[in-house]
Amino acid sequence: MTAGEDPASAGGRAGTLRELGERGLIERVRRRLGPPGPGVVVGIGDDAAVVAVGDRTLLLTTDTLIEGVHFRRQTATLRDIGAKALAVNVSDIAAMGGEPRWALLALALPPDLPVTDVDELYAGLGETAAQQGVSLIGGDTCAAPAGLVLGITVVGEVQGAPLRRTGARPGDVLLVTGTLGGAAAGLAVLEGGMGSAPPDAVDAVCRAHRRPTPRVAEGRAILASGVATAMIDLSDGLATDLGHLLEESGVGAEVRLADLPIAPATRAVARARGVDVVHWAVSGGEDYELLFTADGPHAAALARDVSAKTGTPVRIVGEIGPATRGLRFLDATGRRHAVRAGFDHFA
Repeated sequence: MTAGEDPASAGGRAGTLRELGERGLIERVRRRLGPPGPGVVVGIGDDAAVVAVGDRTLLLTTDTLIEGVHFRRQTATLRDIGAKALAVNVSDIAAMGGEPRWALLALALPPDLPVTDVDELYAGLGETAAQQGVSLIGGDTCAAPAGLVLGITVVGEVQGAPLRRTGARPGDVLLVTGTLGGAAAGLAVLEGGMGSAPPDAVDAVCRAHRRPTPRVAEGRAILASGVATAMIDLSDGLATDLGHLLEESGVGAEVRLADLPIAPATRAVARARGVDVVHWAVSGGEDYELLFTADGPHAAALARDVSAKTGTPVRIVGEIGPATRGLRFLDATGRRHAVRAGFDHFA
């Protein structure tokens, strides 16, 4: 199909978005638009677009957060919502080894929203901006018929070539920063109650859900190592986001479930709720950790180096193989373990 051609006329029924899925929609748009223009180093299909401007390499990313889909005011303060909205955009810059610089905010607000609530929203945005060295330099406001909508664009910079989703190779090792499943555990508590879970564990997982930490320093250290080959941030869950990386790189992978890093608080909440904690770690989403690949002989040293420089633990969780292997999750005995896919907006 050529750029500008209607994908439906290029063979096959268009169907519905539920049938196509989020990834299918992205691919359909990418085919329709064709190759990017001059100066665009990376277009659709990665955590951020990459644009060369003179001797600078800029990273551009945008996300939309909608009340009732991405957040509920019953389970998070407006300060938390503002802080998280910017953090998840900054995470995309981190996933390419960059440093965030500037942000634009498009904000749709119900006219009957108290002005003090808007102040709280901006207070949260300001907290993340200060922590990450981001300047909020403009945007747009309009009325919304119901609920809040935040659209944030972040522009960052990267030294040299960014890490992309496309560079993983058979023989590489798969690594992840931090811990997995905490945000999903927090959401479960906020929407279903704490049950018999210890209060300190509840506090930890609720904070993981409400206030994710973008791994900017970690991403820059991973890129600077020179031995990492691909990277993505974990927004929609390990199963889904690893699938994106494998598809873009044209490879397969095996993940050892026993090696996934899961915090004691997340395990405690899972036990109290009678949930398999592996489900949260693999399919829960919103952890905003970095999943990356590295040359096998150098992977362990890279994990130690990133941890030493940032204080964030890094764990080896699997290996990259040929595309024919697909994506396999293995239990402690080496047998394949079925897992559910992560988040898809149109599923």
